Amino acid sequence: MYTPPAYAESDIGALHAFMRTHSFATLVTVGAAGANATHLPFLLREDGACGTLVTHLARANPQWRDLQDGAQALVLFQGPHAFISPSWYVNRQTFPTWNYTAVHARGTPRLIDAPEAIRAVLAETVARYDTPLGGEWRFPEMPESLTAPRLTAIAALEIPIAGLEGKMKLNQDKSVADRLNVIRELERLGDAGSLAVARLIRAQPDLAADNA
Repeated sequence: MYTPPAYAESDIGALHAFMRTHSFATLVTVGAAGANATHLPFLLREDGACGTLVTHLARANPQWRDLQDGAQALVLFQGPHAFISPSWYVNRQTFPTWNYTAVHARGTPRLIDAPEAIRAVLAETVARYDTPLGGEWRFPEMPESLTAPRLTAIAALEIPIAGLEGKMKLNQDKSVADRLNVIRELERLGDAGSLAVARLIRAQPDLAADNA
């Protein structure tokens, strides 16, 4: 990922928080048939230097063959983004751009084939995403006649993270006046993406100090 120094984020804690917030990510591999991408929910475990990603996918997915063949994995976490018009700047002698936030994680996947190990990954996934909702469905209460076939139809994987790249492109190279204008215009637009980007810009240290 091309990341000028002004936009780089290297703090592991900040990167992990971003990945957990935007945990429905894209798994990319390249195999004999070319590139494959699957959109998956990821868990992040705090182990090793950079952590370990955990997910599961259907065995019928062609990407599973890439993983069986030892393909390297790239996982793309995408956060808030918004178009930025030069008409919003004090200095308008520039061009439109797109503010966005992303983290890329790389590693060599470890495949999980044993049904009980897959069950454990599913239980961990349910605990992360479904249990906090407080609903009445319980994974352990599902009939084994329904669960057992599912455990053979899917597979799980762990990806020890060997490299992390974070990019937070949020007008850091612009003046305070320009960024305040961008915040105002994004808030005026009012859609979820624009408001999220506005909040991230407003949290920048020099702007946060002004707002304190």
